Amino acid sequence: MKNNKPYRFILSGGGTGGHIYPAVAIADELKSRHPDAEFLFVGASDRMEMDKVPQAGYEIEGLWISGIQRKLTLRNLAFPLKLISSLLRSRKIVNTFKPNVVIGTGGFASGPLLHVASSKGVPSLIQEQNSFPGITNKLLAKKVNTICVAYEGLDKFFPKEKIKLTGNPIRKDLLQVKDKHIEGKDAFELKHNKQTLLVLGGSLGARRINQLIKDNIGFFEERDVQVVWQCGKLYYDQYKQYNELKNIQVHAFLNHMDLAYAAADVIISRAGAISVSELCIVGKPVIFIPSPNVAEDHQTKNAQSVADKNAAILIREKDLDVDFQTKFSDLISNDEKRNELSKHILSLALVNATNAIVDEVENLLNNK
Repeated sequence: MKNNKPYRFILSGGGTGGHIYPAVAIADELKSRHPDAEFLFVGASDRMEMDKVPQAGYEIEGLWISGIQRKLTLRNLAFPLKLISSLLRSRKIVNTFKPNVVIGTGGFASGPLLHVASSKGVPSLIQEQNSFPGITNKLLAKKVNTICVAYEGLDKFFPKEKIKLTGNPIRKDLLQVKDKHIEGKDAFELKHNKQTLLVLGGSLGARRINQLIKDNIGFFEERDVQVVWQCGKLYYDQYKQYNELKNIQVHAFLNHMDLAYAAADVIISRAGAISVSELCIVGKPVIFIPSPNVAEDHQTKNAQSVADKNAAILIREKDLDVDFQTKFSDLISNDEKRNELSKHILSLALVNATNAIVDEVENLLNNK
């Protein structure tokens, strides 16, 4: 029998945009199907979700939680206290809000929240963005009802019967990027007769990619390439001086990613899971420079899974000094190569991921 009361959903995920934006995309789709539903996000009290989620129009509660540092540090001594505090706070949130379903997209806060909710019998779903799962989702896998994944072969880590291959949730405005090339170039005041390089290092920035772009400004000028460079808010003060050059734009953050993607002819990017999924839908030639400083080197695995299908170029940070200029020159001067990469990366896109995940949430509602 259908529930006559409005559905109530708790979503938890954060720490990085790669955990936050999937949660927001899932909430947006649930809201479109159930306009009277109530939503609450739960995040880590000192992380970026505390700003980004309210900007997206949702309420959020913060937990006092952080991960364990990989080296011996005083911060690790506080971890047991933070964990107990977060479990108690999560119990209070679940008891007060009384969700019909809880959804986790990874990050520190989703651990205690999903643990408490699933222990109390609340239907639960986690969404794993990477080809190599994070520790939070690996720990939660035995407790939750459904695990939505973006890559094949994750039955090495999760119970096979719970896995649904859905892809990663993507912002809807990226689905029409191919029709916005002129609009994108105009929005960034770019020259239409020059090729455009878009540089992305993630929402906080990437030190090595920023160094690479700085060191190659003359090289880009020689090849008549204009650059839209998202350096990240941590690095903006260090690199904003390059805005004075006529073919270089430096941005702390790009608020209109659809137009930035649309303007680009070639993209340099990290290989976080959500970035990879977005770039498959955008369908532009990509050079992936994965961060080597992430758990289990999962960015390299993400990028390798695309590069193995001749759908992108992968350059490891340690090889940039030797390989970057040669590979970039080959790509920017070779129309056939760019078209080939575009065609192949587009073939990997899972454009209905958000709908597929919300269908799984609906199954939990119906089976309750």
